[in-house]
Amino acid sequence: MSGEPRSKGEGGKGPDMRVTVAGVEFRSPVIAASGTFGYGVEFEDVVSLDRIGGFVTKGLSREPMAGNPSPRIIETAAGMINAIGLQNMGVHAFIAEKLPKLLGLNGTVVIANVFGFTIGDCLEVIQALNDAAGIAMYELNASCPNTSHGGMVFGTDPPELWELVARCKAAARRPLMVKLSPNVTDIGLMARVAEDGGADAVSLVNTFVSLAIDVETRRPRIANITGGLSGPAIKPIAVRMVHEASKAVKIPVVGMGGILRAEDAAEFMMAGATAVQVGTASYADPRAVENIANGLKRWCAAHDVAQVSSLTGSALV
Repeated sequence: MSGEPRSKGEGGKGPDMRVTVAGVEFRSPVIAASGTFGYGVEFEDVVSLDRIGGFVTKGLSREPMAGNPSPRIIETAAGMINAIGLQNMGVHAFIAEKLPKLLGLNGTVVIANVFGFTIGDCLEVIQALNDAAGIAMYELNASCPNTSHGGMVFGTDPPELWELVARCKAAARRPLMVKLSPNVTDIGLMARVAEDGGADAVSLVNTFVSLAIDVETRRPRIANITGGLSGPAIKPIAVRMVHEASKAVKIPVVGMGGILRAEDAAEFMMAGATAVQVGTASYADPRAVENIANGLKRWCAAHDVAQVSSLTGSALV
């Protein structure tokens, strides 16, 4: 990028909605979160992919995963609890069957979410993706609470997280973003650990470990017993954690957690996020990501924000 000030969007009309994360330019800061947007191709007939910043694929593992038994999604008063368990087709099937259909997306940024039960598993997924075209960066899942190994097990232990990030960064031929768990006492510390390990960016927050009980049967409502809470209920906590992480590191922070409206996206950016991801909202409205991206552009125009990137860290706190 030239470094010259950008006051207008493409074609010189309206706010400039472009942001850059780890050297990758997004035409909008609004991105579809992993696990809520399939592999991208499933939404082609529903969402105008050229209106959003990009999307993160479902978590990709070395081998196909069936996920956890049902019931594994329930609605809560202000969101949902899920324990999908990272069901996916496996990285090799993704490369063969899904990725070719993503090559003609006209600039939509594709981020591959990488998951493994061990560091070796994650390395194998990254190595398989390294030779595949059409992917802009990796999002390393160090935060899923719904598996007995990997995921949050890495994301809540500083030495484990550092080793995971350092080894994956050494193997990755693309920028590496690390998805952090909120189930820690010091999110700033974990963000610094990821940065010290070589992360090019961090994304947060993933879901909060939670439990719901059916008072008639006295049994957990989720077969996995616990699941991850997401949606509007977690937004104020997520905004606080994004703010803390952004103060602790120099690398970009991508925020998420309960974003439903353009104003929510703006709030996360003011707290310190360079970009945002939208997840649970897509279950209620498959066009939520596009609608929020369009709404944020209108919000910027109405508030005389010439460059959306100027919102990052602008909160008076």
